[in-house]
Amino acid sequence: MKSWLPIWLFILLFQTALISYPRASGALPIETFLFDPRDGTRDRVIPIKVYVPKEEKNRMPIILFSHGLGGSREASSYLGQYWANAGYVAVFVQHPGSDEGVWKDAPVNKRLDALKQAVNVQALLGRIQDISFTINQLEYLNQEKGHPLSGRLNLQKIGMSGHSFGAVTTQAVMGQKFLGNLDYREKRLKVFLLCSPSVGQGLSPENAFGHITSPVMCMTGTEDHSPIRGAVTAESRRKVFASLPMGDKFQLVFYGGHHDAFSERDMNGREARDPRFHSAIQQLSTAFWDAYLKDNDKQKGYLKSDGPKAVLLKEDIWEWK
Repeated sequence: MKSWLPIWLFILLFQTALISYPRASGALPIETFLFDPRDGTRDRVIPIKVYVPKEEKNRMPIILFSHGLGGSREASSYLGQYWANAGYVAVFVQHPGSDEGVWKDAPVNKRLDALKQAVNVQALLGRIQDISFTINQLEYLNQEKGHPLSGRLNLQKIGMSGHSFGAVTTQAVMGQKFLGNLDYREKRLKVFLLCSPSVGQGLSPENAFGHITSPVMCMTGTEDHSPIRGAVTAESRRKVFASLPMGDKFQLVFYGGHHDAFSERDMNGREARDPRFHSAIQQLSTAFWDAYLKDNDKQKGYLKSDGPKAVLLKEDIWEWK
């Protein structure tokens, strides 16, 4: 049974928000769309938010984003806005079962426990399926006459990013190997940005990641310890990059960067935006997308040099292989 929604139902579910975001000179004005497609095979609604250049009608590369534990499609809007300004269709996916619904209705003193319980294999498998389902929806919408996204998506150029549990989700669809030689690679995804990655359990990092040939950028910080899983430390996160093979691999390590450096709010819902971190994340992630989703050789050369250090502190680490 197909889980695609007919056009009349999309008209009911699709909400369009025309928002004027602050943007750099020369950047594209953007608009956003909210929609809630239902995966009929799993009886699961997947909330999605799309940031898209308003006036660009040509086919554009796509970036999927997977939020961290307890987040939503509204997470990391600073990235969705910036990437759309740069000419990408940014698709932010919300994962039921490991989203904000996990903690919102729990007493304050029980929220951390609720979050810890939501980190499990079942939640990860659900997230992996959410990503494939979302790509299916994009393929459908790109062919749907009269739809705002119709004919505007370059489905041969799709990248993916995520933070924390979203990085784990990205790693899985990137092709990370798990015990039992399980492989959940989503072949329609080509380029990957991991914010606060994790090495996982069961296999050595070399066995889990040593075969990945796709372009990958890892971002973390010297204080990027997991607030949920004590075994995931700032040091262990850097093992993901270390275990990746040579060729189009990059890593940024922020000096003093904590787990919330990549988010807009901390675990208590307080504003956590840090202009220093966010500006560097925006600029270097976009250079990465330009290099490998737009095949920009100038940006490839920039990334494989000390050029990015100009937007970093001298204590930060920029490396490539």
